[in-house]
Amino acid sequence: MPSQPVKIPGPGHPISVEPAARRVVVKAGGKVIADTTNALVLQEASYPAVYYIPRSDADMAALSRTTHTSHCPYKGDASYYSIRDGGDRAQNAVWSYEDPHAAVAGIKDHLAFYPDRVDSIEALPAA
Repeated sequence: MPSQPVKIPGPGHPISVEPAARRVVVKAGGKVIADTTNALVLQEASYPAVYYIPRSDADMAALSRTTHTSHCPYKGDASYYSIRDGGDRAQNAVWSYEDPHAAVAGIKDHLAFYPDRVDSIEALPAA
């Protein structure tokens, strides 16, 4: 199998990973799935910002790993999780870069959620 290309963020495709100055709460199926004050916010080019939540601040028992994968030349290979009790829309609702490229190494051991596959992703003022 040929290796996937690796692209480095730069002026034409910037990526930043910074601590989120917010408390981030994710709800799905009427339950809190993640609640953290340690989220990272990844801003990639002109795409909407994405919160990456430490696995330690997520209810991993509410998630079920799937066989779905994807590849981003800037971030690496993503694995996916579905949210148990989240219904059909919660399939592959969560992704994680378990071995991200060096430019985004900070998102290792973090999860991200598709906003349209969960009830809500709330960014609240930090306490």
